[in-house]
Amino acid sequence: MADNQENTSADAGAGAADLSFEVRTRLRDSDSADAGAAGNAGAAGSAGASADAGASARLNGGAGGLGRTGVIKTPHGNIHTPAFIPVATKATVKTLTPEQVRSTGAQAMLSNAYHLYLQPGPDIVDEAGGLATFENWHGPTYTDSGGFQVMSLGVGYKKVLAMDTKGRSEADIIQQQKKRMAVVDEDGVDFRSVIDGSKHRFTPEVSMQIQHQLGADIMFAFDELTTLVNTRPYQEQSVARTHRWARRCLAEHQRLTDLRTHRPPQSLWGVVQGAQYEDLRRQAARGLVQLSEEAEAQGNRGFGGFGIGGALEKENLGTIVRWVAEELPEDKPRHLLGISEPDDLFTAIEAGADTFDCVAPTRLGRRGGVYTLDGRLNLMGARFKRDFSPIDAAVGGYVSENYSRAYIHHLLKAKEYLAGTLCTLHNLHFMVGLVDRIRESMEQGRFYEFREEFMGRYYGPAWRERLG
Repeated sequence: MADNQENTSADAGAGAADLSFEVRTRLRDSDSADAGAAGNAGAAGSAGASADAGASARLNGGAGGLGRTGVIKTPHGNIHTPAFIPVATKATVKTLTPEQVRSTGAQAMLSNAYHLYLQPGPDIVDEAGGLATFENWHGPTYTDSGGFQVMSLGVGYKKVLAMDTKGRSEADIIQQQKKRMAVVDEDGVDFRSVIDGSKHRFTPEVSMQIQHQLGADIMFAFDELTTLVNTRPYQEQSVARTHRWARRCLAEHQRLTDLRTHRPPQSLWGVVQGAQYEDLRRQAARGLVQLSEEAEAQGNRGFGGFGIGGALEKENLGTIVRWVAEELPEDKPRHLLGISEPDDLFTAIEAGADTFDCVAPTRLGRRGGVYTLDGRLNLMGARFKRDFSPIDAAVGGYVSENYSRAYIHHLLKAKEYLAGTLCTLHNLHFMVGLVDRIRESMEQGRFYEFREEFMGRYYGPAWRERLG
């Protein structure tokens, strides 16, 4: 998979004044039709051609041209979309240097406002010249608002956003009040530090102040992320609260933009919540668009893009992204928060998402899990002890070109830090490269053909079942 280094070329200065988004190509109906024919001709297994045709029609129907390629232009460089954005939670992608992250073809990194607020403090990052300078990245950066921590510390999922509730009870997902480290009210959220237990408070205004000091090109409005087991009435209340918080974020964003003219302009993106309810998702999206238009009509800054957040079941991912994308402006980018499995990427891109972030590739790598074109492997397994082949020669990259599975297995068993570095580096190369190849397939008019090729090899003959 070829590295995408356009971001560091002359392209990088194109959007120095502010953020903008240009749509380059769109999924075409002919792509879908061609894919159906190719899929039917090449399908294997007991299912007949008629079954394949039905599956193809189901998968491809209603795509509506929402998938697109484009360019997000920021003061620190351009992001060619669709793009996978590695997570640098505390201003670092764990186990990797920024130079190593760049070598994977990554175009931007996303850091966490909550964690950087606690340590080292946003004033330190601001004094250093902003996040990109502080972490020696010198490319586009994102920060999330801290809204995820409202959920993970306040109501659980034990720091992991579950994609479904099958086999889970409310007790499994929502922590009891006495165990909560964060409590939400109308004005904001009170929480305790995960470092020392000290008390803190986030409001929409505080989140904007922190994110302005961090200086990321793209930042997200402060929102409340609910769980799948919250009641419908609470989801309604939460969407309304997130809307009110978004209005306050826009006002504070404008105030800080006017005040901090010594720093490059930053783009604030609204976050669409609403769980798995179509009316709430569409209402939330329309409400954010209205807020943005009202701000712009007054000569102020509106939302530069939109995030799609919230807990949702995997089987509904594409449907929910499509609901939201249908309500959002065509000239604004859409970021899907916390998604990285290969099938989810194809589904979300088809439905209209432009960029993605997730800790899964790095967290998996630190535990010995690696992606290959034939599926995931765990190099801790005994069968790799004498396996001197690369992780995946076809994927290539620095790790596969220089190290064997046996060597990495040894490092993992010996608990050497290098194991996490090599597995993480490989996984980011794989994931960034996969989305680059999806983008190329869209530009070439062969998205569905490429999906057929990749998914059939990665998941096997039953891959269509994963897409609903």
